[in-house]
Amino acid sequence: MSRFHFITNWDLRAHVDEVYPIIKDASRLCDWWPSVYLKVKTVKEGSTNGIGKIVSLYTKGYLPYTLTWTFEVTEIIKNKRIELSAFGDLNGKGVWTFTQIGDTCKVKYDWDISFDKPYLSKLTWLLRPIFSFNHRWAMNKGLESLHLELRRKRGELSVPKPPGAVWV
Repeated sequence: MSRFHFITNWDLRAHVDEVYPIIKDASRLCDWWPSVYLKVKTVKEGSTNGIGKIVSLYTKGYLPYTLTWTFEVTEIIKNKRIELSAFGDLNGKGVWTFTQIGDTCKVKYDWDISFDKPYLSKLTWLLRPIFSFNHRWAMNKGLESLHLELRRKRGELSVPKPPGAVWV
């Protein structure tokens, strides 16, 4: 009963060469997706291509609960696919896929997980629609944040000067 399977699709006016490195670099999740990722720590570096990397996370959604979980990168195909295994409060598998179609980078996240947090697991039958809402909220925040991160990396965001401030 506590199993969830979510599929999220993002369309970004960007090239996969811009998007893929942002999502692959788990160490920066708190920087560009702070509404969900509260703490991220690399536990073990993976091989030169990233397979075997283990990352510990402390996350939240819209709802008033947090999750502590870890993922291990199990497969990487540069600019095409990142697969991970999750364990902790969340257990399962996540797969990011990237496809370039014209000037659009299509990103798909296939997240097949179950809760291992006892009180959440026991209430899944009742709260399934709310958990689904929470996931959609988190992924919508991710898309908004990714748009901003792409603009920041392109130099399209300017930092407004506070009133009365003097920059030298």
